[in-house]
Amino acid sequence: MPFRVILILLVFISCSTSKNIKTYSVFDNSLKKLSFSEHERSNWQHKDIVNDSIPGISTEKAYLYLKKKKGIPTIVAFIDSELDISHNDLRNQIWTNKNEIPNNAVDDDNNGYTDDIHGWNYLGTKKGDSLPYTSFSYIRYIKKYDSIFKDTSLDRNTLLRDRRLLYEQYLKATEVYDKISIQKKRELKFYNKIDSTYDANNKIIKNFLKTDEYNLDQLDSISKIVTNIDLKVALKKMISYLQNGASKKRITEEKINVINFLEKLLNKQRNDRIFTNDDSNTITDDSYGNNNVQGTYSINHGTKVTSVLAANRNNDEGIKGVFDNVQVMSLNVIAYGDPFDKDIALAIRYAVNNGAKIINLSLSNAFSVHRKWVDDAIRYAAKNDVLIVTSSGNESIDVDTEMNYPNDDDYLNEEFVSNFIKVGASTFYADKRLVSDISNYGKRQVDIFAPGENIMTLKRNGFQFVNGTSYSAPIVSGVAALIRSHYPNLTAAEVKQIIMESGVSYDIMVNKPSTSKEKELVPFSSLSKSGKIVNAYNALLMAEEVSKKKKKKKRK
Repeated sequence: MPFRVILILLVFISCSTSKNIKTYSVFDNSLKKLSFSEHERSNWQHKDIVNDSIPGISTEKAYLYLKKKKGIPTIVAFIDSELDISHNDLRNQIWTNKNEIPNNAVDDDNNGYTDDIHGWNYLGTKKGDSLPYTSFSYIRYIKKYDSIFKDTSLDRNTLLRDRRLLYEQYLKATEVYDKISIQKKRELKFYNKIDSTYDANNKIIKNFLKTDEYNLDQLDSISKIVTNIDLKVALKKMISYLQNGASKKRITEEKINVINFLEKLLNKQRNDRIFTNDDSNTITDDSYGNNNVQGTYSINHGTKVTSVLAANRNNDEGIKGVFDNVQVMSLNVIAYGDPFDKDIALAIRYAVNNGAKIINLSLSNAFSVHRKWVDDAIRYAAKNDVLIVTSSGNESIDVDTEMNYPNDDDYLNEEFVSNFIKVGASTFYADKRLVSDISNYGKRQVDIFAPGENIMTLKRNGFQFVNGTSYSAPIVSGVAALIRSHYPNLTAAEVKQIIMESGVSYDIMVNKPSTSKEKELVPFSSLSKSGKIVNAYNALLMAEEVSKKKKKKKRK
């Protein structure tokens, strides 16, 4: 092995159901990976720190352990964006509602959703497509509280405590809005200038060449022999554009993106729900959306997230998911913008009512207009023994001090359920770079870390390497699914505890995530509640012991 690894046998004694469970953790502040092949990179999250010198989750080791064990199919609900259910690497893992007759325009199972064959699209319109844009959560927060807090003479010290907290969030929301608005208006001004400059230079070159068709080599050759100053300047600028990929098409696309951002994502007057025809501020107004979970093929997030857990493990098409006996339930709530509390709450309840054992939420909002709806849905999942796994977000912030929803803390910073896991993102570096620089963290709010940087995923067409806690969450959901598939007598709360206790500890100093160039070194254990990275093999060892003890106790 390229470096020294010290193995320490741990005995977990934090609860009666997990006493004397033997797992291994790695402690060595000299851990590092010196070389990394392209093959290793494509599925590095499945590697084992001891065998491969890469801080993955030991998936292959876990499957060797399960070689003679047979699990049961397990439904995992993905509350995310539209999903490519026809993808060759996913189509055999898609959940089908057997109580619904396809496309007969009848709610056969009387669950309130007509023809919900593979899930539901809460952003679906009456035309059968999806909303491409939703506003940001801070826009909705401002719209809700403008009439109450817009008076600048308000004294926060005289407000009641609950109103003071709302007021402080309102001020923060307006601060974010002002900052982003200024930034986007500057971007639009920049692209308008680039667009007009490109047109002017293109016209000069076109008149000289008598054609619109030219390439970089042609312009470079011409620039060396021309003497006309205007033409020489135009050639120099156009060469620079082409070298940086700034074609007319790309400039136009970027400009349209900024315009859409301003008019649809930042517009306080825009009605987000005009096409879904529902009131986002009324939870009982729930007859909306459609069954088209495939969507419009415009957003890849749901497909990428789902593939991390569910991509076929038994073919040679590039990536392997964490869990090979999954039924994926697709519940669409994400477009360009932030998801609505109402959609999230109703999707959680749908997943619970239709048999999901695990819910993956690779999403987060900085502001919550109807937090109680989501909290109540999380409680409903807990009551029905469903585990919820969510991402911590990608702002490089401490979510113990910054608002980040959903979470399982009430207003007194106490956990109100035991079925909820929030996940941060780790890297393939077993040194000070172990934590992804964009990952959120928190000793109280973030439960555990999982691989979330340079993760190879499926998209509609091909593959994509991605970064973010959105891809860490399905790794933890996959480990949870492995446990629930093979040890169905374990509760959601027990699965959470097993995942947190059986993770691998790295007794090293790491860079605390930050947007600053100068990094602060902190103990890895200080960035999450467990201080660990999830490990599939360890989790199965512990699940086996806990399951046996429960069965033995039941027989008595």
